Amino acid sequence: MAVQKLYAGTKLRETRTTLGLTQRAFAEKLGVSLPYLNQMENNNRPVSAAVVLAMASEFGFDVSEFSTGDSERMVSNMREALADPVFGDTPPPLADLRLAASNAPALARAFLDLHRAYRQTNERLAALDEALGRDDAAPQTSPWEEVRDFFHYCDNYVDTLDHAAERFACPNGERQDPEQLALTAFETLGITVQMATDSATRGYDPDTRTLTLSARAAPATRRFQLLHQYALITQGDLIDAALDLARFQTDMARDIAKIGMANYFAGAALMPYDAFLDAARTSRHDLEVLAHEFGASIEQVGHRLSTLQRPGNKGIPFFFVVVDQAGTITKRHSATRLQFARFGGACPLWNVHRAFETPGHFLRQLAETPDGARYLCLARDVSKTGGSFQAPVRRYAIGLGCEVKHADAMVYADDLDLSKTFDPIGISCRICERKTCHQRSVPPLERQLRIDHNQRGTLPYEIET
Repeated sequence: MAVQKLYAGTKLRETRTTLGLTQRAFAEKLGVSLPYLNQMENNNRPVSAAVVLAMASEFGFDVSEFSTGDSERMVSNMREALADPVFGDTPPPLADLRLAASNAPALARAFLDLHRAYRQTNERLAALDEALGRDDAAPQTSPWEEVRDFFHYCDNYVDTLDHAAERFACPNGERQDPEQLALTAFETLGITVQMATDSATRGYDPDTRTLTLSARAAPATRRFQLLHQYALITQGDLIDAALDLARFQTDMARDIAKIGMANYFAGAALMPYDAFLDAARTSRHDLEVLAHEFGASIEQVGHRLSTLQRPGNKGIPFFFVVVDQAGTITKRHSATRLQFARFGGACPLWNVHRAFETPGHFLRQLAETPDGARYLCLARDVSKTGGSFQAPVRRYAIGLGCEVKHADAMVYADDLDLSKTFDPIGISCRICERKTCHQRSVPPLERQLRIDHNQRGTLPYEIET
């Protein structure tokens, strides 16, 4: 397999600017010539191994920051956006997209924002003709998607909140019960915490300073909601500062993001970074063991694993998704090269869709994407009862996975033959290049079709090279 060259000129230039060094001074510290540094910063040459090592030894730089994951993620998103029929049948070549993602990431993100606004406005006008002429008929980015993209591009890791949650859960460096810590804090603040069987999952009355939690909710859910409210009450300034930096376009997006920030703090307090990362490595990422040790749910553990991206002490890069019974991805994050369809459903060959067939069990899958990357994928169904016979039951599936090169650190890889054939999966049919997929729903927009009325294979057409 050919070694992938590392083009990270933007990251190299950002690092030099942060350090306040001229190109000449930076080149001298790295032990390279000025022209060579200039070529690397402009992506005319790949960053050499010697430069990466010099960055680590000279500046204590975390070499994992040179990961091409963000660039590949952006390329994947642009390919899917360009599959929109509005762009015609001749999309830009993959090499051009990679060049844009690495050399002009801000421009690439602006293009994605523009396409998303176009698509949403088109859908809005199609569904609401009367919106024409109204003040709110101008193109708008969906607040929900704006927030989702914010967490997506920061690798689902918020450093200030993560450290604050760890300091809260580990006073004096020793991990304590975060639930008891929150209850003690509420008592000090004069806030009453009570349980009720006829209440919502969580409700806080600021006038009476009363927090009510559902007695019918699972213990892990109650703990999480207790910590969520603690974050809103005691970490407001920190959350607001993080929201100010995000610069959301609307108040609605900011309000949605505030929920996400409080959820982030709750998860990080329930599973503080260093302690959780050590336990994950010791248990070889056994979700059930981790759930028991930290008093969390399987879903909470899976999501927390996907956030372990602290610079200088990163965990395994995981992807994590939540999929409903209709196959819609309702929550998604990927610290890996694997990306998910932003528009439309996920690949039907992915094992997360079969999780509902085997309730209470983990499904394992060895999968390969069209770019040749191989993954160990886990899937499991989740059922949340409402606590009574007449209450509805929520059912969905979670998916968690990592590249197969990390399989030795995963208990779920035991007894799997990693040399066997991997299941072919993709992102979405519109940009998937597999020619004979028996589950293909629509042809790929980047390929011409050949129709033979006298022949029928797996598909009613052939995809030309």
